[in-house]
Amino acid sequence: MFLIINKGDIKISTTFEKLLHWYLAITCLMLICSGLGMMFHSFNFIAAPFGGLKNLKLVHNYTGVAFIPALLLTAITWWKEAGTFDLPDDIEWIKKCGGYLWKVEELPETGKYNPGQKTFFLTVIFIGLLMIVSGFLMWNPEGYSKELINWMYALHACGIVFLLPFIVVHIYLGTVGVPGSGALVFTGYTSRAWCLSQCPKWLRKKEEDGTLEVFTGE
Repeated sequence: MFLIINKGDIKISTTFEKLLHWYLAITCLMLICSGLGMMFHSFNFIAAPFGGLKNLKLVHNYTGVAFIPALLLTAITWWKEAGTFDLPDDIEWIKKCGGYLWKVEELPETGKYNPGQKTFFLTVIFIGLLMIVSGFLMWNPEGYSKELINWMYALHACGIVFLLPFIVVHIYLGTVGVPGSGALVFTGYTSRAWCLSQCPKWLRKKEEDGTLEVFTGE
């Protein structure tokens, strides 16, 4: 179902954006799983397919290296649209929690990304940078004080605790929470009805400047 593009569907994501999203998502999930496998005894079973905790640590470290360009490309690609807030509409949207937690009669129109998505984007960027810096120092502690390295371990752990709830909510809303979002992740297209509901301001601007791409079925 997620792989089907219907006639009249609107293109929102380019092939590059889709691939970058999956690149970031896969490396991020691998880091979380491998990190949990090393951090908690109850998750040590994750190390079994890799031949033990020592190998799992290598997987975690080198996946972290692969995560760096994914995060930087993500920041560069989406900062203009997702890295800044459109005031005062976005503040009003946040006050009403986007209509997700209770019924809201009228919400401010949003652009390509709503304030919730923007908050998640900024959280991933800044927590991601924290994890990169702290992870590098933990991997190469020589020349640094023991106190500093201990702080890096603490910040690394806090980073995942803070980020994980955002990721869970993101996955939920991107699949069953907001019907039609799943198709976007796999095809880059979604319905006009979805656009009118989720990004009406972006849709209207695209129609006005003649840059809207619609699947014709050919």
